[in-house]
Amino acid sequence: MQHQSGDSSTLNCNDAAIAQRKTNIRWLVVVLLFFVTLINYADRASISLAGPSMASELGLNAIDMGFIFSAFGWSYVLFQLPGGWLLDRYGSKVIYSFSIFLWSLFTLMTGLAGFVTGGAAVMVLFALRFLVGAAEAPSFPANSRLVAAWFPDAERGTAAAIFNSAQYGSTVFFAPLMGWLAHTYGWHSVFTVLGLLGIAFVPIFIKLVHAPSQHPKANAAELHYIAKGGALVNMDKDKRPDQKTEKPKLRYVKQLLKSRMMLGIYLAQYCLNAIGFFFITWFPVYLVQEKHMTIMKAGFVAAIPAVCGFLGGIMGGFISDLLIRRGMSLSLARKLPIISGMLLCCIMVLCNYTGSEAVVVLIMALSFLGKGIGGMGWTVNADTAPKEIAGLSGSLLNTFSNASSITTPIIIGFILQATGSFNGVLWFVIAHAVMVMICYLWIVGDIKRFKINENA
Repeated sequence: MQHQSGDSSTLNCNDAAIAQRKTNIRWLVVVLLFFVTLINYADRASISLAGPSMASELGLNAIDMGFIFSAFGWSYVLFQLPGGWLLDRYGSKVIYSFSIFLWSLFTLMTGLAGFVTGGAAVMVLFALRFLVGAAEAPSFPANSRLVAAWFPDAERGTAAAIFNSAQYGSTVFFAPLMGWLAHTYGWHSVFTVLGLLGIAFVPIFIKLVHAPSQHPKANAAELHYIAKGGALVNMDKDKRPDQKTEKPKLRYVKQLLKSRMMLGIYLAQYCLNAIGFFFITWFPVYLVQEKHMTIMKAGFVAAIPAVCGFLGGIMGGFISDLLIRRGMSLSLARKLPIISGMLLCCIMVLCNYTGSEAVVVLIMALSFLGKGIGGMGWTVNADTAPKEIAGLSGSLLNTFSNASSITTPIIIGFILQATGSFNGVLWFVIAHAVMVMICYLWIVGDIKRFKINENA
């Protein structure tokens, strides 16, 4: 199969260097992205597992909690384009390092919010969650930029699936811990532990993550291999805070918004994130209120669908890359797992028709297996983002995506307030899976690298 040459023309690799055995530093980089995304999603989800005891202690109702849950989404969306601009201006490493430190600091501070109640508590918690969202805004565009820089076409699906699967892995790793902390030491301890963990990870990230052309451990053979396969290895070359670099052109964003392919991808990502955001905000509440579990039990039970979502995410990327290596077109290799996964995700609605805890957990596990398989939006972004504004392209995708992190928790809060039941909520969630299928079947068309028109 033919691959785009990426930045291979800019690499000065002699034949002897290319002939040497290549290093595999790119896999270390994606493993680190996985771990930082685990922390990222744990900090996002902390509010949901701390939520029931927080609401009880501070006197908050369902609508109050809906607005607090949505605070992250407001700032996360508002700061997407500024975050993408900063990534393209200064490179992934510098901006990502600051991002990790700041979101961890604001998470830590959330644990100190228990000194107020009622309306004042809503405002304080909203403000702190707003700051967490602002600080996390560059994270996924940075993940996507690093994968586009480090991985050739035939490995990119697996690499993006690894970091994206951390949204489920985070629940596997942290939901039992957060449930135990909230049950044993109170909801404040959840934010304290997660905040300190994130701050401790910053020096590890700084030491081990670099752009491909600047990494001290990546040899010329690996750089040649990934560039030949389509990796944008020089995307962040010489981007340091003390050097002036060309400013990313914001006017290019208009071209992305006029593209039917890109708009279809963005709309589908909005719907995918709505499904995921139900899981990291209202799902533990669903288990406690609708299925009458204790908060500690809900923390452990929530890990089961999360394991399936994690495995599904890895499966989707692996299968997609395997199909490419077998000669299938990029478009079909990406779309098959997405459509299949969304079909499986729709079985979530069957939870409305059973009272068995075991059956509910089984259905949710299969549903989130499907969501994991079909959740390939960031892989598709790495396939399509123009190299001139890879950060802005990822930020635009994340802007659409996380508009649903504003709307989803609020709409669910109103559905619950109006009906007193999660039945309508589950129908609301699977409608988004149907829309993902519509986008990829009839709107997106061929998936390919978007070409910027310099003269437009």
